[in-house]
Amino acid sequence: MSEENLAAIFNESNAPFAKLMGVKMTLATKGRLEAELEVTPDHCTIPATLHGGAIMAFADNLGGCGAFLNMPEGCTTSTIESKTNFLRPVPVGQVARAVTTPVNIGRTLQLWKTEIFREDGKLAAVVTQTQMIRKI
Repeated sequence: MSEENLAAIFNESNAPFAKLMGVKMTLATKGRLEAELEVTPDHCTIPATLHGGAIMAFADNLGGCGAFLNMPEGCTTSTIESKTNFLRPVPVGQVARAVTTPVNIGRTLQLWKTEIFREDGKLAAVVTQTQMIRKI
């Protein structure tokens, strides 16, 4: 299956909350995921910048998708830890871009890093999360 098809599949069958937020996957492979999120007023805190919780939810979705692509058949995944460093605001009207890569892919735990960028290319946030892998 091509990378474009994997991104399209995630866009079609992503988690309901990711769809509600408007997460658009642009690349989905075992080793890298990329996505975009148009920052609307509904995503914002005061003063009209992307809410920290929205940043964390955006990254959490991508890390979960990465774990899904790397876990054995008959398993499920769940986030058990997440840490976010907020570096710069992402203003309303911009498109936040995320790049997610694995730090470690273990048998029962996976560690993922997501970098969130503003339209000017500056790093806005870094999220690391641990995904637990367990048999269904």
